[in-house]
Amino acid sequence: MYLGFHEEGDRCSQKDCNGVLEYPEVENCSCHITPPCSACTNQQLVCSECGWEDEAEPYTYVQVAPGLAMQEYKPRPLDNTKVDYRIKMHTHFTQKCVGVYPEGMSMADVQKVVDGTFGGRFLKFGGGKFEFVAYTD
Repeated sequence: MYLGFHEEGDRCSQKDCNGVLEYPEVENCSCHITPPCSACTNQQLVCSECGWEDEAEPYTYVQVAPGLAMQEYKPRPLDNTKVDYRIKMHTHFTQKCVGVYPEGMSMADVQKVVDGTFGGRFLKFGGGKFEFVAYTD
């Protein structure tokens, strides 16, 4: 099953493109001061032919006060053409999976994807959205 993750050297996934995904040259590297630096760890894969980027930067900077910015996380939108979800903390032995699924998919099919090590249970299911508590420990 393809989960949407790309690696350096993969073929570009865009239609009619035969490019190869690679990391661009790092600019403003400060690893000599405190490795690894954000310039190196925030690199995104780019297609050598069409310029497509693997994923948009999930962080944006918000001005909190003059001269002071704070990093704000903006998660990517969930894809309802497949079972797609975010994992949230729940308890010390469970995690909550909140996500979407294609219309017409059964509860059992969704559970196969999000099930924890020791099973789990749905809190909500319907209308293409779900909340699932996965038992992990």
